[in-house]
Amino acid sequence: MSASRRVTRPRTLISEQLNHSGVFSTAQMIYNRLLQKGKKVGIATVYRNLQSMADHQEVDTLHVQGETFYRLCKDQHHHHHLVCRKCGRAVELEIPGFEEWTEQRGRTLGFSDISHSLEIFGICAQCRHHPSSHTSVIAD
Repeated sequence: MSASRRVTRPRTLISEQLNHSGVFSTAQMIYNRLLQKGKKVGIATVYRNLQSMADHQEVDTLHVQGETFYRLCKDQHHHHHLVCRKCGRAVELEIPGFEEWTEQRGRTLGFSDISHSLEIFGICAQCRHHPSSHTSVIAD
């Protein structure tokens, strides 16, 4: 986090919640968890802080069917995710050669300033073995 950015109570509560859950969550899910714990933070404040955290690459984001999911970044360089559709747990993936391939293929097709987002979805082993313990949080 940049030294010039203020660490506020809401940002701290949101970061703690994200750190505790370890899964991709929507702003509404984070807000609801904070309320359940008796932490009073406005929903607009949650959205505003999450957007700021995303802008500063403090959180990973997933965009699925018009909904944004957030998770604390564990790795600060560009990476991809394998995400459980049931519980939202994610594993960070390194795909050797993929970044170079996308750049090269884009240039071959006449594109410049190439960027991409790649997320892979499935059901994790825990949810597969205990299917009734989780409801789907991410539908791709």
